[in-house]
Amino acid sequence: MADVSCFLATRAIPARGAIARRRKVAVAAGGSSRSPPGVFLCRSSTPTTAGAEGGRRMEDYNTAMKRMMRNPYEYHHDLGMNYAVISDSLIVGSQPQKPEDIDHLKDEENVAFILCLQQDKDIEYWSIDFQSIVNRCKELGIKHIRRPAVDFDPDSLRTQLPKAVSSLEWAISEGKGRVYVHCTAGLGRAPAVAISYMFWFENMDLKTAYEKLTSKRPCGPNRRAIRAATYDLAKNDPQKESFESLPEHAFEGVSDWERRLIHERVRALREA
Repeated sequence: MADVSCFLATRAIPARGAIARRRKVAVAAGGSSRSPPGVFLCRSSTPTTAGAEGGRRMEDYNTAMKRMMRNPYEYHHDLGMNYAVISDSLIVGSQPQKPEDIDHLKDEENVAFILCLQQDKDIEYWSIDFQSIVNRCKELGIKHIRRPAVDFDPDSLRTQLPKAVSSLEWAISEGKGRVYVHCTAGLGRAPAVAISYMFWFENMDLKTAYEKLTSKRPCGPNRRAIRAATYDLAKNDPQKESFESLPEHAFEGVSDWERRLIHERVRALREA
């Protein structure tokens, strides 16, 4: 697989509350000036990791991501938070790095909920002052929700997807503003949650949901984990066969009754 660096269209933030300015940067191999529509980057004037140490962390992270996810994309922490607007209610992106990122999401994107898929160790690895971000969410009236899943681990993702989608579906149903879903890079866990929501609740099959999201945010979330989570929710038979024994493309679509069962089970997780 080619080594492709994913540099996204950017939205710079000159000052809190200022109207953001769009500018394009190279995307994919070959340095093309064309960039995916609706993808923005919030450049940090005070990056949380810099120099040799920051470069080593990014290199190590991207090496792990390519090896474990077989994913050609890269995360560039030094460029700041980046995201893509998927729909009127949903945004998928990378981790907020500073309180000013929360101001931007509130002021420029009408974000009312943030759904974080990171574990504590993910946040600590990048030296993020997480409490300052949570505090800023409270000050701005943004509901911050956490549904941690292990990075680069499809089994953890499979297990956590129903709970994360339950939170996402509830937040969207509240109708108070957009939901910002993020993991660390916004290339694995977060898009997997968004795709699962689109598949399960927006009457799409997996192929349609996957292509809709990845056309707006180039990424490579684990498709098999999404299918496995779908199977776990849709099969209502205690004697059911194992997912591993099913054909390669099983549960890329569901019947009406299976979709209703998925809705029931996912919504039941809200109280849990």
